[in-house]
Amino acid sequence: MSAPTSAEKTSILHQPSQVWAVAFASVIAFMGIGLVDPILPSIAESLRATPTETEMLFTSYLLVTGLAMFFTSWISSRIGAKRTLLIGLGLIVVFAAAAALSGSVESIIAFRAGWGLGNALFISTALATIVGSAAGGTSSAIVLYEAALGLGIAIGPLLGGLLGTIRWSAPFFGTAALMAVGFIAITVLLRDEKGDKEKRVPTRLSAPFRALAQPALALLAAAALFYNIGFFVLLAYTPFPLGFDAIGIGLTFFGWGVGLAITSVWLAPALTARLKRTTVLSIVLPLLALDLIGAGMVVDSQVGLVAAVIVGGLLLGVLNTVLTECVMEATDLPRSVASSSYSAVRFLGGAVAPPLATTLAGLFTEATPYFVAGGSVIVAALIIVFGHRALHRVNDGAEEPLVEAEAIAAGARA
Repeated sequence: MSAPTSAEKTSILHQPSQVWAVAFASVIAFMGIGLVDPILPSIAESLRATPTETEMLFTSYLLVTGLAMFFTSWISSRIGAKRTLLIGLGLIVVFAAAAALSGSVESIIAFRAGWGLGNALFISTALATIVGSAAGGTSSAIVLYEAALGLGIAIGPLLGGLLGTIRWSAPFFGTAALMAVGFIAITVLLRDEKGDKEKRVPTRLSAPFRALAQPALALLAAAALFYNIGFFVLLAYTPFPLGFDAIGIGLTFFGWGVGLAITSVWLAPALTARLKRTTVLSIVLPLLALDLIGAGMVVDSQVGLVAAVIVGGLLLGVLNTVLTECVMEATDLPRSVASSSYSAVRFLGGAVAPPLATTLAGLFTEATPYFVAGGSVIVAALIIVFGHRALHRVNDGAEEPLVEAEAIAAGARA
């Protein structure tokens, strides 16, 4: 790997105020992913829903998030990042509050879909905004973004568990309130893009789809799809066999998220400083597969499942950061286009996992979803191993600023 530039050596803590505003809002946005985790059994009981019906709260959210992400770069390139972020946050506030006021699982599923639309507009634009505005280069920006993801995923289940003891709808109200704070922070602290409309290069509607024709991005997206099945089986299915109350589930996944945040910020950069990114993925993906298979083997033990969840969080932190770095460095495409294409496919994999897991558990045993998830992650590892030639660029490190700017400009004209 090439030596880091002086910009890369800058501490990730020394960032402009607008970067911190987007990072703060990102923490809240990612809280929405794990927020419903501790209250799934409570929702199932209160609204007389089956486990598979409650898992659709994840599926509707992730499915709409994934599909909408194909179009977020087209939208943000026309109305600007700040407006896109604010529209996304506004939609989340509205639909989170609507979900809290719902009286049936079907209506919550529908409102979670609207929540997913807001999430799509926010998440992919937030990543591109942080990468474009952060001091310290691409790697530092991605570490900051993944740290926000980790904190959000950690705090989400804990908040969901604590508020879920009041009533199943309380976590939704809490998210709506926090997102409103994030909306205000973005409004006040994020500056409008320099050059405004005249210098903005509109992205073609077909750009994210055409981006997937590039071998490196297609391989990473395919690997992420299978990897995310493992991710969301662990996150969305585990509350049912775990058997804890809302607080117990919240605390378990708080530990999971803290582990994810720690390895995102410290372990992933340490590994990629010594090993190629594809090598890191080729090592850690099989470890995650083993962890999922282990979870299936100890599914009747609460202690064993908690241990598997925590270990999974540690591994997921490394994988999230390294995969995102790979996507940002894999092509000459604008970051927003690459992020949208990759994230769309990734979230579609996550949408499949929750109802698939409960269906498999109903047809076979409680351990079956973990074994299938482990096999899915092995597929992701094989994609990286056999596709390493097409991924050679991701191991070269970040481009120098001038070269990187020229590459982005070339991608915008494609």
